Amino acid sequence: MVQRKGIEHAIELVSRLGRKARLVISHASGDDGYEYEARVVGFAERMGVRTIFSSERFGEKRGTTEDGNKIYSLSDAYPHADLVTYPSLIEGFGNAFLEALYYKKPIVVNNYAIYATDIRPKGFKVIEFDEYVTEKTIKDTLQILDDPPYQAKLCAFNYDLALRYFSYKILRSKLKILLTNAFGTETEIN
Repeated sequence: MVQRKGIEHAIELVSRLGRKARLVISHASGDDGYEYEARVVGFAERMGVRTIFSSERFGEKRGTTEDGNKIYSLSDAYPHADLVTYPSLIEGFGNAFLEALYYKKPIVVNNYAIYATDIRPKGFKVIEFDEYVTEKTIKDTLQILDDPPYQAKLCAFNYDLALRYFSYKILRSKLKILLTNAFGTETEIN
């Protein structure tokens, strides 16, 4: 949980939806210290958003702690999410974005620089905002949450688009081209 993730935007969104909801934060603080975590906790309390900080319950894979508590993977959480927020201010490409597409979940995303140049042009149907949550952000989110057939259609569209641009098959073919250009001969990629 670091400041560049813009978690305040997700808290504001949940608060403004006016619904009984919980925001689950699955990753821990520490990379940038703990001041931001304290800010997020306080902001969530002021906004009246029930926020579950569950980093101790998630790992790369399932398992148990030394005292026998279950550890879950993110693949255990995604099926239970109604919505995935991706409010980052600065981000690399965006693995969490691809994970949400894979699990066919609707996404609310801040239009950060790399998203705007590398992901958005592909045509994904997501709820976007530019630096702050607007009334349109709220309206679009409620529409997706309240219309399951519409949500399913959008999520299926996004999944198919992700296969077209970001599947292992596409990666393999692009790597093959790069390796051929670098070494001058076709390279077998498994």
